[in-house]
Amino acid sequence: MNDKRKILEVFENKYPDRDYTITHVAPEFTSLCPKTGQPDFATITVEYIPDLLCVELKSLKLYFHSYRNDGIFYESLTNQILDDLVAVVKPRYMRITAEFNVRGGISSVVEAEYYNDDYYDEEDINFS
Repeated sequence: MNDKRKILEVFENKYPDRDYTITHVAPEFTSLCPKTGQPDFATITVEYIPDLLCVELKSLKLYFHSYRNDGIFYESLTNQILDDLVAVVKPRYMRITAEFNVRGGISSVVEAEYYNDDYYDEEDINFS
């Protein structure tokens, strides 16, 4: 899984002097349950305030598809996506929300956030 970051591509943010939010929603995400091998289905939402770079969408799609045959727990998956995107995009702020479909009568939502301390304190950002 360490090579997944190489899939992600970026392009220059033409408006680095402005804070604005980019939201990408991937409603057809799939991975595998590491215990049973059964497929897990989720909607992954990426919200971020870019700094100098933005993520290129086709590469993001291919990055998400690279998890298709990976056995990974929800919590690990969400945090790994955040770590990879932050490392490549270097945003001012980013939140990953992973909404997993019902399995065994339980649905799960996992959120992970990143704040660049050079720009914001946590109380400065309120997307809720």
